[in-house]
Amino acid sequence: MSMRFTERARRRVVALTMAGGLALGAVGCGGGGDDKKPETSASASKDRGSAPSAQEGKSEAPLTELKGKDGLLLQITSAQRDAGGFLTVNGQFKNDGSGSLVIPSALRGDETEILKHGTSLGGATLVDSKGKKRYYVLRDTEGRPLTTTGLTTIESGQTIPVFIQFPAPPASATDVTLQVPTFSSGTIKISG
Repeated sequence: MSMRFTERARRRVVALTMAGGLALGAVGCGGGGDDKKPETSASASKDRGSAPSAQEGKSEAPLTELKGKDGLLLQITSAQRDAGGFLTVNGQFKNDGSGSLVIPSALRGDETEILKHGTSLGGATLVDSKGKKRYYVLRDTEGRPLTTTGLTTIESGQTIPVFIQFPAPPASATDVTLQVPTFSSGTIKISG
């Protein structure tokens, strides 16, 4: 039931962000005299729009960089607590090698339910060493991991954006260790 809530919450955030963007577009194009309504829409979209832009993090230096085989890197750009009680980790795969690389299927872990849904980051875990807890990737009601899926190959110099969702650790947990099969571990700082 919490997975449905997570999916619905994510859809609502996307819908609100899109609606806010459309409202901003209408404000920019319109020359009408009804100034109060567009200002309200613009300020609402600014409030909601700040979280997604922080999650994108494309211009920021990575929080951590996990090293894989043959020059494959996983650069983590943000780890943001969301209102729905989950933590979204955003980043990108980067191929620093000289040739094309296959994204390792071992990233999905070895849980039977996740294996059914193809290559993903389903095997990732977060470790809160102070709280002595390990967090596993969230799943929807059909057992699909809430991560980027369908990963296959990455060309030399290419980047592929990825995300992973976990249950949110308590607010007291600000630094956690991200573990991804076949990659080195890395500590990330949680925001929000």
